[in-house]
Amino acid sequence: MDTTLQDPLGGHVLDGRYRIESRIAVGGMATVYRAMDTRLDRVVALKVMHPALATDGEFVERFIREAKAAARLDHTNVVGVYDQGTADSYVYLAMEYVAGCTLRDILRERGALQPRAALDILEPVLAALGAAHRAGLVHRDMKPENVLIGDDGRVKVADFGLVRAVGTDTITSTGSVLGTVSYLAPEQIEHGHTDQRSDVYACGVLLYEMLTGAKPHGGDTPAQILYQHLHDDVAPPSAVVPGLAPQLDSLVTTAAARDPQERPADAVALLGLLRAARGTLTQEQLDSVPPQASGTVLGVDAEDITTVLSRTAYTAPQHPPLARTSRYQLPPDLIKHEEPPAAHHRSGSSRRGLIAVVTVLAVLLGVGAVVWYVGAGQFTSVPAVLAMSSAQAEQKLHAAGLGVSLSQSYSQTVAADHVISTDPAPGTRIRGNGTVHVVLSRGPEQINVPDLGGKPLAQAQQQLAHEGLLAGVVTKAFSDTVPVGMVISTNPPPGTPRQPGDEVTLTVSQGKAVTIPDVTGSTVSDAQQTLEAAGFTVQITGTPVYSDTVPKDSVAQENPAGGGQAAAGETITLSVSKGQQLFKVPDVTGQDVHAASKELQAAGFKVSVIQLFLTGKVFSQTPGANSMQPRNTTITLWAR
Repeated sequence: MDTTLQDPLGGHVLDGRYRIESRIAVGGMATVYRAMDTRLDRVVALKVMHPALATDGEFVERFIREAKAAARLDHTNVVGVYDQGTADSYVYLAMEYVAGCTLRDILRERGALQPRAALDILEPVLAALGAAHRAGLVHRDMKPENVLIGDDGRVKVADFGLVRAVGTDTITSTGSVLGTVSYLAPEQIEHGHTDQRSDVYACGVLLYEMLTGAKPHGGDTPAQILYQHLHDDVAPPSAVVPGLAPQLDSLVTTAAARDPQERPADAVALLGLLRAARGTLTQEQLDSVPPQASGTVLGVDAEDITTVLSRTAYTAPQHPPLARTSRYQLPPDLIKHEEPPAAHHRSGSSRRGLIAVVTVLAVLLGVGAVVWYVGAGQFTSVPAVLAMSSAQAEQKLHAAGLGVSLSQSYSQTVAADHVISTDPAPGTRIRGNGTVHVVLSRGPEQINVPDLGGKPLAQAQQQLAHEGLLAGVVTKAFSDTVPVGMVISTNPPPGTPRQPGDEVTLTVSQGKAVTIPDVTGSTVSDAQQTLEAAGFTVQITGTPVYSDTVPKDSVAQENPAGGGQAAAGETITLSVSKGQQLFKVPDVTGQDVHAASKELQAAGFKVSVIQLFLTGKVFSQTPGANSMQPRNTTITLWAR
């Protein structure tokens, strides 16, 4: 990490909010600082655009617009963009700070990676790019420097906002093209066109580099490398590292096809191919040990630098600064030449050697541990300890070289002092000396039923909900001591242990019990006087009812019925009689006795027969035909 002693922003508070703590990296377009967000009290990575670019209003406008678009990317494998602003002559982005190293650091230290490690890194990279592609964003500068690996092993993709802003106008009036020459797709070089498949191409080159420890195209000048991108296919990695699985060759050559039409449509499609290929690889193929990096650790090459390229003229760069953006000019006939342009001799080898030594020291001091973990495979998987006792779980995790932190939580299904869950989850890759947080069960949560006696119903229901219990059925009962509307008792009774969500039945007082006087058959006025004297409220229904026993205008029905009990003040409803209901007597004269009797009985009448002769024909009936009579009236038939 660079010192801030000579940096104009060192120690300053930018925009009244971000206190610059140290400088992380310097590039041609921006400088990245570690800073403290004094408003939210968190560490951020602050990317500050160089003042020379900040004076270009159109550039700043695009930068702000694309920064906002990048900020909408909410994905676990994307370095989050928190804020964007301007202060004095500075334009900045506040981003998530990732403590760790870059993939470039790992490749520089280790060279080729095991296939498992390479796929473990590329998979989250593709997941991040897939989210961007589906949101309509293209990264445009995928390279190992923009793949961050945190101390916790998590992989994140950086530089969405800035790269997109620069690359929005990919074909400019001067023919400039943005990119890092080792990872530029042919269509970016030839036509200045960029889409999701350009990111896919860069990922193919990235996978090749992780599997072999080298880039697929090399040269002394950027022009030579660009020529190879246009005219040479990316070779299968097994041509460099014999024994690599054919599935890995296919992934690389498909993703890095020169014709964009032959590549997967976007990172989501490539991610699907990666997962399908990985599922067919054996453990031996995944864990095959590649040739290790040589003892010489290289610094940053010119072709690793994000570059603005002009497609109109060529000016050979002299000594490009370390990790800075440079402007290269391409000859107009670059695409047409059959032979690559001659390499331009570069002087200053002693200076590059010094840079290499400094780079080695930075890697060893700053990120060496993380590099060793990833490159040498010193990550491990979290052992499965679910449902184990705490002692068994700790023993198993310690045996795997992992630390343990404990907490407790209630569980309805896991026995007390046994493991409910772990963070990270079982099977998750974790640093070999990492810590696993284990949640132990306290057993089922027990809630004692509170004493709700004498409390209003609404208050009792509210307290049950607060305790985590449900108010169940509410029943009513008489009480000589508990006022109306107050809780008499609960079921289960107070103090009974229950589980969260269990129901508690409440019994609520109706007050003292009063016997209801029986007023059926009484006149309405007498009945009302009697009931009110007993402490009840009287209500008369508006529709009289028929009654076979109660005279008209007297009380025919009482609800609740007389003789029962009710609370004082309860309403007693009375129905007034309108006398017996009358029905028309059928005319059965002339019928035989049997048929006549059957018809009358069906109409609700009783039948009496007086037989004068044996013929059995009805010649008279009493009461007479068509008269109105109460039901069950006896009709006498005379037959002869």
